[in-house]
Amino acid sequence: MKSTRWLWRTVGFAALLSTVLCAVGFAYGINQIIFPKPVAQDATEAPQQPAEKPKTDNWEAKEQIRIVALGDSLSAGTGDLSGKGYVGGVKDKLEKQLGKPVFVYNNFAIPGYRTADVLKDWDRKADIAKSLSEADLVLLTIGGNDLFQGGAGIFSSGGGTDGDRSGGDPSKGQPPQNAEAPGTPDQEAGAGFNPKAAAERIPDALKRLEQIFDRVSKASPHARIFYVGLYHPFLDLDPQREGAPIIRQWNAAAFDLANRYPNITLVPTYDLFELNLNKYLYTDHFHPNQDGYDRIADRIVDILK
Repeated sequence: MKSTRWLWRTVGFAALLSTVLCAVGFAYGINQIIFPKPVAQDATEAPQQPAEKPKTDNWEAKEQIRIVALGDSLSAGTGDLSGKGYVGGVKDKLEKQLGKPVFVYNNFAIPGYRTADVLKDWDRKADIAKSLSEADLVLLTIGGNDLFQGGAGIFSSGGGTDGDRSGGDPSKGQPPQNAEAPGTPDQEAGAGFNPKAAAERIPDALKRLEQIFDRVSKASPHARIFYVGLYHPFLDLDPQREGAPIIRQWNAAAFDLANRYPNITLVPTYDLFELNLNKYLYTDHFHPNQDGYDRIADRIVDILK
């Protein structure tokens, strides 16, 4: 009897213990479902995050800066006897400012070029777009020859008829014959600046400028692109300042075009030459001299600060 009673007590205790364990396990399972806890992962099994790509326009992270220039004689440096032009000036000043190497990677500028020439050159030379894609800074001057065309039709005679009285092509370093000091016989005869001829050329030239901006911006999406605005090289032959509104019209339109692209900036230059024109122009009375180019370079680097 005693052995039987002990057996039933053992079985009853085991059954009770099993019931309690089942109840505790059930409660724990319900708790995990309702209030799940995050499962810690081993560091070696943690998912790998993709490395953040360095920003290509972050100049501080770059070991060197590449400059690509294109356009007309201003980007070629015509009139600067040192041979640097504003492009070389920007290189030197920027290198000093950043404390790292700055290179003129390529300069595609050709004296005498107009907007149409830049577009034709682009279509002929595949290395232009390739170089621009590798540039950190793009410098562009174009439009002056479209408006002034080497003086053709810009100067009118005393009779008031348009004609090419320039006798030379300023875009190629040849001064107009009537670009002399006040009081010369030619000026006394009534020759002077004719803004109408320049104004008539603006609409078509601006359409081509827009194409250039679009191509350069797409070829250099991560570069800083600076378009150098126009100044009035014949200001001293324009006592009534009739040409000033024409230049402002061009620069304002170019600014509106540049404003459509986040990486294009227009660099104003009109004020750099307005008060001391002869001090900052070369002897051809069209291009900047060394001091004039230096002022343009200073302005570009100041904007880049």
